[in-house]
This record gives sequence, C-alpha cells and structure tokens, in this order.
Amino acid sequence: MPQPDEPQIGGWAPFTTLDVPGRLAATFFLRGCPLRCRYCHNADLQARRGTFPLRWLEALTWLDQRRGLLDSVVFSGGEPTMDRCLEQMIRDVRSLGFEVALHTAGVSPKRLGRVLPLLQWVGLDIKAPFGDYARITGSEASGARARVALAMLRESGVPYEVRTTVHPALLDAQVLQTLALDLRASGIGRWVLQPFCGRGCVEPALSAENISIATSLVTHLRRIIPEIVVRTNGC
Repeated sequence: MPQPDEPQIGGWAPFTTLDVPGRLAATFFLRGCPLRCRYCHNADLQARRGTFPLRWLEALTWLDQRRGLLDSVVFSGGEPTMDRCLEQMIRDVRSLGFEVALHTAGVSPKRLGRVLPLLQWVGLDIKAPFGDYARITGSEASGARARVALAMLRESGVPYEVRTTVHPALLDAQVLQTLALDLRASGIGRWVLQPFCGRGCVEPALSAENISIATSLVTHLRRIIPEIVVRTNGC
C-alpha cells in the first residue's frame, strides 16, 4: 500500500481506447476528491487513502516495458489535481516518451495551471450551469472554479474536450439548455454528453432507470452548440 507521501493510486486500466480520443492509453485513477457529486460512480476514490496495492515505482516499471505499445498515459480519479505528486508523475511519464492526458473537474485552477504546460490533452467535466453547481457537487465554490478552469484551458492551447454527465432527474432539458448557453458564452463549440452510468452510483434512486439522451433534445441543444457528441463509453 502506498505511503502517505507517495502518489495515491486507487485503480488503473492497463489498456483503454476510451479515455483519450484516438489513442491507446493506460489510465491511473488517483485517490481523493473534494466534490460529492450525486451521480458519482467512483465514490470509493473520494477518500485520500486506500488499500490498492499498486505503487508508483511499480507502475513506472510497467510503463517502461510498454514503450512503443501505448500512446498515452491518463491521470483520472477521483480528482487527480488533488494529488500533490501529480506534477512529478507527469514528468516521470513524459521522460518515458508517452503523451500525458488529464481528466479533471477543474476543482483547483491553481494546481491545474501548474501542470497544463506538461499535458497533451485534457478532459474537463462540467457538472451543471455554473451558478447551479452546488446542487450536483455539494460544494458552493465548485462552479466558479470550474468556470476559471475552463477559461484557462481555452487560453492554454492544449487540446481538450468539455463533457457533461446527464441524468434527467438532475439535469433536465431546461437546465441543459442553460448550461449550453453558459458554455457558448465561454467560447465552447463542441460538447460531449455522457448518459449517466448507474454502476457504483452513490444514490441508488438514480440507478432505478436506464438513461438515454433523446435525439430531439440533442437536436435542440445543437442550435446553441453546433457540435454535440453523445458518448456511452460502453456502460
């Protein structure tokens, strides 16, 4: 089990084509997240410490043996920017010749800013209209921080995508329209919608129905944001 001052890995996917568009990647899920999103399916990663046996030096040895086989290494979570070792982990991975990608909810723009110059791609989770974040995340400040993180990404020149998890009990058509307007005002022209995945959800009531995103809703939202992709990720 990792020591307190080591990277806190909570899980990993050795080979995935889902986490970075067009790339074969290995994804490491880092522990710790200050948000309490109602639809979260990785709630076991919210705590900073855990018992997952993989340590970072072991992971680096494994990656060294996969040079030429993998394109990218992804840091996901949890919320990977909460791990104080993240910058060094990214540098370790880059030293092996891999591209580096990050999945984040933008909870710490300051920490995101430190690692942005080292990244080749970012997936930014936008949870709700910026003024309505607390209803989803349980954090009053999270919407303002996500807005700042989005602005930083747009200015950085690093390739990125903005994606939102959709459950009609949390984000109905009217709320999604408000969010689309928020994103358009922020300069976003491409938006990925992900139907809620009930596996591991912290609110069982949300898992009681199968979720799909109506074609008519997507058509309506495309009047605001021209390019909208619905991604199921095989859930």
